[in-house]
Amino acid sequence: MAEQIGEIKGEQLYAPEIQSASRLYKFYLLYERPLIGASTFLAFFLVWEGIARSGFVNPLFISSPTLVVRAGYKLFADGEIWNDLRISGTEFIVGYLLAAGVAIPLGLAVGWYKRLHYLLSPFIDALNAVPRVALLPLIIIWSGIGVWSKIVVVFLGAVIPMIINTFSGVKTTEERFLKVARSFGASEFKIFWTIVLPGTVPFIFTGLKYASARALLGVVVGELYAATAGIGFLITVAGATFQTDKVFVGISIITLTGVVVVEILNRLEHRFDEWRPKVGSAT
Repeated sequence: MAEQIGEIKGEQLYAPEIQSASRLYKFYLLYERPLIGASTFLAFFLVWEGIARSGFVNPLFISSPTLVVRAGYKLFADGEIWNDLRISGTEFIVGYLLAAGVAIPLGLAVGWYKRLHYLLSPFIDALNAVPRVALLPLIIIWSGIGVWSKIVVVFLGAVIPMIINTFSGVKTTEERFLKVARSFGASEFKIFWTIVLPGTVPFIFTGLKYASARALLGVVVGELYAATAGIGFLITVAGATFQTDKVFVGISIITLTGVVVVEILNRLEHRFDEWRPKVGSAT
């Protein structure tokens, strides 16, 4: 028999058991967040499947995870969904990247130059206050029901959060950093490049993450309103014909896209951490 080496809560433990428990515990600590998250999702899907199979609620209205997976597999296998993915993906990527290309430089400039802020802030506040859905009829009239109208909706949905967060990052720069830099004769460009911009990075990424959800919303809403293809169009048609499983397939694709985009942005943000100035580094 293996040598007894300890006793915990009245139970005798042996070396192989402790080693095994230690490995499992380390594995749990290493992957605690995904394990807990996966367990929560698994429990949710099991409850959902149980409710659907129990007959308490008509599956026509809530479907079930197995039916959703089956519908998704059929859509991909038959090739019905690939064109919808291509169109919605184009609308999201082009609109989102255009918004980032405009919003980040503009947000930095508005935050850094006081008079430019006075000039543009009324327009930024007005666009932020107006629901982008209210502009859809005008956008459709101007751009038609093709891809470009949805790109405009995505752009308008994403650009304002990016501008506001970038502007806020510039405005919250530590004043003492600026004073120290100016006291050593640093140029305005040097101050902006080495202090303001690195300190604004977390705000920029917060805006990018928030804007990704607004951009996806723009894709779906634009396609719900007027489209002939796309994931939003798929959801509309499936909902109108009571194909609940297909509706959940479309919702799952949008949700997964949002999660992937945020995870990519989190990884990119982590790469900028060393560039940012540390709060305690200035004396």
